[in-house]
Amino acid sequence: MEIFRSVQVYIRNAYAGELSETDEGYLFSYDEEYRKREDASAVSLTMPIRQEPYQSKTLFSFFDGLIPEGWLLGVVSRNWKIDVKDRFGLLAVACRDAIGNVSIREKKE
Repeated sequence: MEIFRSVQVYIRNAYAGELSETDEGYLFSYDEEYRKREDASAVSLTMPIRQEPYQSKTLFSFFDGLIPEGWLLGVVSRNWKIDVKDRFGLLAVACRDAIGNVSIREKKE
């Protein structure tokens, strides 16, 4: 499986895992250290904490739901010059400071 782009997923400012866009769709994996934490919580009810990665042909509904809609989507698309159909790209730039306890950050190499 070839990975095209990846972002880091944070829950309450703690690194929780990695979301990747692949040639087969999308992949989300919880970080091993995060899974061991007593205060660890799942990214969503539909994606409980587990060792095995989640795979999907389409962007997971939870992450897709973080992307702005309506006029704000238009603003994000224009300002960052990202096609509105590029859901992963929109997620990466628009959800750094998302409302709620989950945020998306660029992957640090």
